[in-house]
Amino acid sequence: MRFPYRLRRLRILAACAALLLGGSAHAQALEVATSFSILGDLVAQVGGERIKVRTLVGPDEDAHAFQPRPSDAREIGKAALVVVNGLGFDDWMTRLARAGGFKGAVVVASAGISTLEMRRDDGHDHGHDHGKGKAVDPHAWQDVANVRRYVANIAAALATADPDGAAIYRAAAARYDGELQALDAEIRAAFAALPAERRKVVSSHAAFGYFARAYDIRFLSPVGVANNAEPTAKGVAGLIRQLAAEKVPAVFIENIADPRLIERIRSESGAVVGGTLYSDALSKADGPAPSYVRMMRANLATLQKALAAPER
Repeated sequence: MRFPYRLRRLRILAACAALLLGGSAHAQALEVATSFSILGDLVAQVGGERIKVRTLVGPDEDAHAFQPRPSDAREIGKAALVVVNGLGFDDWMTRLARAGGFKGAVVVASAGISTLEMRRDDGHDHGHDHGKGKAVDPHAWQDVANVRRYVANIAAALATADPDGAAIYRAAAARYDGELQALDAEIRAAFAALPAERRKVVSSHAAFGYFARAYDIRFLSPVGVANNAEPTAKGVAGLIRQLAAEKVPAVFIENIADPRLIERIRSESGAVVGGTLYSDALSKADGPAPSYVRMMRANLATLQKALAAPER
């Protein structure tokens, strides 16, 4: 009778040990809060299994229009690290973290990049003023070279927050940086092969300034940086005339935007709708852009297909 008792005891001890180990492993995961899905993916690429990422603005959601809940502040307050884009894009994230009692480091992923200023003469309220009437374009992730800087900043912050994992974070960042270098070269080669007169498009809002600068393609937009800004009738009419005069090949819907404005521009200008571009958010897991690298490749494929098509 003693053997079954000892066996049961060993099983109970083994189960307790498993629970303790599982709880310990979970406790060791560094909790990181990020503002939106693209940034969440970059953090996950570097952090891997050593971190647990909480992203507030999910796939196909617009960070410009995000309305946080009190529970969001409480959850962020528990994080060991908060990562934001910066450049005025997600200032609400820092305020939310402090409101939730967060006392740690807030990491600005875009620190060190060369920023773009937005024009103030297009009739729109960009909503990202940085003094002296200047408006900074926050969509820096649309240039892959900038994202390489994002990744380096994220890896350094994770290594500081979790020194035991520093070597792992550095190795992951180096691997991912190689993937980003290849992606950047791929995009550059693709657009270099297109005639200059075909490299101009219209998108729902001005989210592609860094893409345009990096890859020599011209983007026009009826709406400024903030996707929820209202275009003026005069601005839309002027854009439609410009499309006709310059023979812009295609207009594009964004995954976070109301398609009705682009449809109006298409119907009045005769331009072709070239498809959907991913600007401020990834797609859901079963979509074409569930990660940053796949998002950029999906946008590249959509643009190539529309811009390489013969004129009608």
